[in-house]
Amino acid sequence: MATGLRDEMAAIAQRGLLQTQEAMLETGKKSNSLFIGIPKEVSHQECRIALTPLSVALLVNNGHKVILESGAGDGANFSDKDYSEQGAQISFDKKDVWAADIIVKIAPPTIAEIALMHKGQTLISALQIGTLKAEILKALLSKKINALCFENIRDEGNVLTVVRAMSEIVGATSIFIAAEYLSSAFGGKGLMLGGFTGVPPTEIVILGAGTVGEYAARTALSLGAEVKVFDSSIFKLRRLQNNLGSRVFTSVMQPIVLAKAITTCDVVIGAIRSDHGRSPCVVMEETVAKMKPHSVVVDVSIDQGGCFETSEVTNHKDPVFVKHDVIHYCVPNIASRVPRTASYALTNIFAPILVDIGDMGGLMNMIWNKPGIRDGLYCYQGHLTNKDLANMFNLPYKDLELLVLSNQ
Repeated sequence: MATGLRDEMAAIAQRGLLQTQEAMLETGKKSNSLFIGIPKEVSHQECRIALTPLSVALLVNNGHKVILESGAGDGANFSDKDYSEQGAQISFDKKDVWAADIIVKIAPPTIAEIALMHKGQTLISALQIGTLKAEILKALLSKKINALCFENIRDEGNVLTVVRAMSEIVGATSIFIAAEYLSSAFGGKGLMLGGFTGVPPTEIVILGAGTVGEYAARTALSLGAEVKVFDSSIFKLRRLQNNLGSRVFTSVMQPIVLAKAITTCDVVIGAIRSDHGRSPCVVMEETVAKMKPHSVVVDVSIDQGGCFETSEVTNHKDPVFVKHDVIHYCVPNIASRVPRTASYALTNIFAPILVDIGDMGGLMNMIWNKPGIRDGLYCYQGHLTNKDLANMFNLPYKDLELLVLSNQ
């Protein structure tokens, strides 16, 4: 009975949204023209940018206006000239950029940035629940910002599209990082990652068989390394085997087997993530202490607390520390190490979303027609529409469908 009522309500809400869309279309082409702002990131060592110059050209050709804060693309080696040549307006005053109707950025907004926003604005950015503070959320709600977090956006295959793209990059990059710190130039034992005729291959252990683990394994195998993958899920291990198309050593998290593999390998990649809260700590300090001298640990899970007991957060300028004669690399934002590549991956996701917003006559019309995008909306017209956030900060929650109905 409850399901039937909910379906009926959803149908009514959808009709209401379609009526809203028709009304907007009647006002002419101008109502479909978006004003998009791209501010310069102020978050520490965030070098990525949400839209590349060619994506700006796509938006401009679709009749939209794009304003960019000067220097916003410098971290990813895109100059102001690159953007201006594709039709973007360059501004040296961040207030001009934050006056746009839609703000697209990577890092979550700061309190100072929210102060520059106006009522009813649309924000597309990361949310980063692990570091989110209640004051940020309340500031967005008080200004009735329509906020969309890209971590929760799903594609047509129900895959978290941005998370997947960044995980692919991070997985591959983690192996190249390990290769650097295995060399004597970076204080390693002087090994070349991989193997060739007459020389035993490097042994790599990967903790976690998700997207990061899969792409780390794929990259390591292509370099000729010997790879062992551990995960508590048989389903994920089987999927990894099938996706790689080659046989690799896989095992569930059996403490004795895991400890033996870690203490005899050259590199350990920690890629275990938790759906909620902190990532599980699966490698204790006593195990790390028994590893080979000058071995390398790359803890990709450090943004969720890390899966090694010895892990401590580092940064791109000072990325490693040595503990028990083992090199630890624990930088949370590994994707910013290759910001240009990461920006290309992100722009392939964001540009079509912005085009759809314009073509469909507004944010809500696009969101209603694309349930995967709707999953990312957490603030709408001063209401919190994400139940997890509401529970986390003890704030009132509003069902998005009911909000749409009440506005008809």
